Amino acid sequence: MLRPSPLPAVLSPVITPFLANGEPDGGRLARQCAWLLANNVGLAIFGTNSEANSMSTRQKLALLESLVAQGLAVDQMMPGTGACAIDDAVVLTRAAVEAGAAGTLMLPPFYYKDLSDDGLFAYYSEVIDRVGSSRLQVYVYNIPQVTKVPLSLDLLARLVKAFPTTVVGMKDSSGDWSYTESVIRALAPHGFRVYAGSEVFLLRTLRAGGVGCISATANVNPAAISALARDWQSPLADNRQAELDQVRSMFQSLPMIAAMKAAVADTLKDSDWARVRPPLVPLNDAQLATLRESMAKTGFSMPGLAS
Repeated sequence: MLRPSPLPAVLSPVITPFLANGEPDGGRLARQCAWLLANNVGLAIFGTNSEANSMSTRQKLALLESLVAQGLAVDQMMPGTGACAIDDAVVLTRAAVEAGAAGTLMLPPFYYKDLSDDGLFAYYSEVIDRVGSSRLQVYVYNIPQVTKVPLSLDLLARLVKAFPTTVVGMKDSSGDWSYTESVIRALAPHGFRVYAGSEVFLLRTLRAGGVGCISATANVNPAAISALARDWQSPLADNRQAELDQVRSMFQSLPMIAAMKAAVADTLKDSDWARVRPPLVPLNDAQLATLRESMAKTGFSMPGLAS
């Protein structure tokens, strides 16, 4: 039987600040994480919007250790630990479990394409077996538009059957609602926890029996997203969903990671926050002007971030 999860309905793939030398900045990251936690948003560190695949295993391990040392709530963390190399995935996953993280978010190996379910099953199985911990809680990460490696419902069902107390949920960033809904219908009755990959699908996910979302823009709009997750049965829920969609659209119309970092940099008056790692680039002057104009026009702000 699955044990209850302490993770909230909304998590954020936390954007990662970087120093001028390219190393992750643990102090700035801890401040961002604390603000998210204060707004009832969990910490999916080392996610897509964390620029995780632009960081080395060494950097991720050091950053996790730094966050734990700074007193961040580890039971509100779901670190991304998937990697193309099984050894890297094992090292990161084991470190997350030993730190006390409530779950790990695992991309499939994404370099080789046209992978069989047998190959993907072997990958996840080897990582789980080598970590060898009853405390391990794996959330598989489906983002086929980026990885080009879709995770079939048959594969998910096979993993759940083989590892019923370990493979406990997923983040689905496919953007394909029919797929998300099919996973919820098939596996949620068995306790499988389905998170949508965007707050655009938050209300639909909760109404269908999913548990919430792991969303990029929870980095900048945490209070409103977590409020909808809390009050999703309210008569005003559809209106609140429309408001979330508007904010999402504002950031999604620009290179999203750079735009979110620019918004944080402006709010904190800290230009270092705008750094991204190659191959990403910061917003150019025209894009930054567009973002600032949109934020002013809609009255968008990030209350409490600068406190």
